[in-house]
Amino acid sequence: MSDLSRVSQHMEIIGADGVHIGTVDKVVGDRIRMTKADSGSHSDHHHYISGALVAEVEGNKVRLSAAGGAAVLLEEEKDGGALADMRP
Repeated sequence: MSDLSRVSQHMEIIGADGVHIGTVDKVVGDRIRMTKADSGSHSDHHHYISGALVAEVEGNKVRLSAAGGAAVLLEEEKDGGALADMRP
């Protein structure tokens, strides 16, 4: 995990393969809260990415250790529950 103190609002979150995952709203504890606009069909609330998935912060981008397709399945709800567990 990279130092989350280097993560700031409006940074782009990308997968290990460079695929856009979302945009940082803010850091909350050991997680990154993404903007509501990046929550897909759940755009009425925020989704979160665990800080444990952050490989590095480079320039204005937060690069995750997981590829884009896997990273979106690892998004979390506010209560910490896995978003993937809620999909049919």
